[in-house]
Amino acid sequence: MSSRVVRQEHEDGGGVKAPPGEEHPPGRPAGGARTSERGAATRSALLAAAEEVFTSVGFAQAGVTEVVARAGASVGSLYHHFSGKADLFLTLYEEFQRRQQDRTRAANHAARDAGEDDPMRLLLAGARAYLDGCIEERALSRLFLSGDGPPGFDAIVRRRLRDWTNRNAALFRRAGEPADEPFLVVFSGTMAAATSEVSLNDDEEHARALADEVLDIIASLSDARRP
Repeated sequence: MSSRVVRQEHEDGGGVKAPPGEEHPPGRPAGGARTSERGAATRSALLAAAEEVFTSVGFAQAGVTEVVARAGASVGSLYHHFSGKADLFLTLYEEFQRRQQDRTRAANHAARDAGEDDPMRLLLAGARAYLDGCIEERALSRLFLSGDGPPGFDAIVRRRLRDWTNRNAALFRRAGEPADEPFLVVFSGTMAAATSEVSLNDDEEHARALADEVLDIIASLSDARRP
């Protein structure tokens, strides 16, 4: 199954049926909220196990049986929650991106609460939070940058980068200022390179210092382009 199909099924709330003999019983399971809590716990355990396996051996070498063994679950329960190994990987990526959005949003709000209204300074605050997230979740960030993912994953990453750039441009529109499109292109490319560098750096202190220096350069470039 292609990554595109898997992603669409995941977004639509669907999935691939479990192999014969492992189907989940039809109808609403008995137990109500208690069963729902167990299901949520199983799903979380499967994702945590998948993260451990993927970050240790990579996507291509990972096996569903190893994931369910680490999670203390069954193959049937995995296929109840996910359509397969690719869906686990893509869900980890989407949840990582959601946490990154939360980090950047919180940084923007904190800067605004402190009285900052310059869109460029807000942009840099969000960028700092994004790089911090890559450092804090280095193993996952490295995994998504490794090139070892489901077919079509690179296209998903590129689309996410475009979306992120568009959200940054919106900071300027909300402030009533024209977005400097050439600068945003350079900014996005620089951030992509910085994300890779800080994620692959084993020295956390050095990674954070590098992030600071990159953002200082971006700020200087922005100041130089202002009238």
